[in-house]
Amino acid sequence: MKISHLLLAALLCGSAAPVATAAAVPVEAVKKAAPIARIDPTFWWVGMKNPKLQLLVHGPGIADSKVALAAYPGVTMDGFQRLESPNYLLVNLTIGPDAKPGKLKLSFDGKSKTKYEYELRARETDKGRVQGVNSSDFIYFLMPDRFANGDTKNDIIKTERARTIARDSMYARHGGDLKGIEQHFDYLKSMGVTAIWPTPVVENDMPKASYHGYALTDYYQVDPRYGTNEEYRQFVRNAHQNGLKVIHDVVLNHVGSHNYLFLDQPAKDWFNRWPTFTRSNYNSQALNDPYGSKRDLDLYNRGWFDTTMPDVNQSNPLVATYIIQNFLWWLEYTGLDSYRIDTYPYSDPQFLMAWNKALLDEYPQLGMFGEAWVGSTAQQAFFAQNIFQPVDGFKSNLPGVLDFQSQGAIWDALKEKGNVGKLYDALQGDWMYQDATRNVVFMDNHDMSRIYSVIGESLPRLKMGFAWLLTTRGIPQLYYGTEILMKNFSNPDGLVRADFPGGWKEDKRSAFTQAGRTAQENEAYEYVRTLGTYRKAHPVLQTGKLMQFIPQDNIYTYFRYDDQGNTVMVMLNSNEGEKSVDLTRFAERLNGYSAASDIMTGTTVSDLKAVKVPGYTALVWELKK
Repeated sequence: MKISHLLLAALLCGSAAPVATAAAVPVEAVKKAAPIARIDPTFWWVGMKNPKLQLLVHGPGIADSKVALAAYPGVTMDGFQRLESPNYLLVNLTIGPDAKPGKLKLSFDGKSKTKYEYELRARETDKGRVQGVNSSDFIYFLMPDRFANGDTKNDIIKTERARTIARDSMYARHGGDLKGIEQHFDYLKSMGVTAIWPTPVVENDMPKASYHGYALTDYYQVDPRYGTNEEYRQFVRNAHQNGLKVIHDVVLNHVGSHNYLFLDQPAKDWFNRWPTFTRSNYNSQALNDPYGSKRDLDLYNRGWFDTTMPDVNQSNPLVATYIIQNFLWWLEYTGLDSYRIDTYPYSDPQFLMAWNKALLDEYPQLGMFGEAWVGSTAQQAFFAQNIFQPVDGFKSNLPGVLDFQSQGAIWDALKEKGNVGKLYDALQGDWMYQDATRNVVFMDNHDMSRIYSVIGESLPRLKMGFAWLLTTRGIPQLYYGTEILMKNFSNPDGLVRADFPGGWKEDKRSAFTQAGRTAQENEAYEYVRTLGTYRKAHPVLQTGKLMQFIPQDNIYTYFRYDDQGNTVMVMLNSNEGEKSVDLTRFAERLNGYSAASDIMTGTTVSDLKAVKVPGYTALVWELKK
């Protein structure tokens, strides 16, 4: 999530959130007559590896109650805890290994007596659940509100604060939803895509600019304008049946200011508080600067990301447990495959290690990668599993990160008179990672200008970018619409979040079809389709080793190869004109091969001694013996 986008969103969000020192106010959703408004988690499962369960009970005056649990084999109540707010109670349970599915009977004895049946479910046994993501995958990143509208009945929800659809407004809701994504699974699969990453699907009941999803207002509900919880669960199942994985985009660091936990705060220390509203300094270097000040560190970790995004106090163990349980809940409930973590470095470092460990202990195969938008490879590697010594007790256990260093490098390489040397430099720093192939590589996203505009709308140079994306190390991610030449600059960011043509019945054309695309759009799409499907069918581009050669004459050459003799050579010419290249320099990878097949054209190459590479062109050759 980009800072500039959030600052602009703050100006557009209507009524500002209460400042950090505001007193808690009754949550709007609670009816005075209801003794218990909700319990989080909404239900749980038997057989989890961690037997402990913390229930957050919310209801007017519920703190006056004493809690009792009716006898239930295998389940014990470890006690209950009152918080500062009279509207909350914590109930601590132990779910033993012998506990069976059923309903726990809880009684609350206070000014009024209330009984509540809390459900324990059986865990799913489908082996296709929580598959993880890895370098064999090809991720398609999209914004559900802007991709396709499959169900017009959920466009306007009368109980939500924003109750309009306005496709001519970049910050209003446009109506896209989960059903719309499902209706285009075949389109995604046609390009070799194996994983879908939507921006957050959880509820964002904010007055304005809620379409992006990064200001959650309910940890346990899908935004009703996308679908129901059960429809999201079915969405994951349907994706799996179509050979597609699902990546769940999450925010750990903050919530939306209309989250019920902020409107009626359980305790003063549930959120990070300041005498007056205080922003983060947005500088992750404060975390590991050996000469840094405590003030800079506090501002970074405890400052608010934005006026409408209260900063959660993850150093509070009760808060940490609440958040950890929530993301265990989504995994078990839906069977989703991976988490992408927004604004990863902004969270409390000790909490991050606890969160990652809890999830990976329960689901070792879970995929996880974080957004660490930082200025150097070393700083980026600091937030992934790496070779570094701990810093103030923090030793990252996050499997991978979004690779902003290689993203910046591909921009430099593809611009007019670009420099491919930056691509070499970006990968040279991989020695700092435990496993750099778990990083996600990309060319653009929803927070930055679209690559096609950045490079002057040059299709030849964009093809070079596609070639790099789908052949370099790591997990490739394509931003929706890049394959059909969607363009614009991120000033403001809403301009790079346009609707996909054809996602709405009233659209004049559908870029999901060949007939609905222009000749240039089809050329770009076909390039992605050809190389994406080749990558999917050839493990050498997924898990093969990589050898790169120091660029010369602004030409970057690298090889993907494996122990079975499969080898793909990639050569990027970032010059405007044709260049002749002496291939004998690459003898250590070419020896033993007598010919090659050009993957993009299907032609046979019989001379592996020299080649002429047209300007702004990528050669992708499968070597033959």
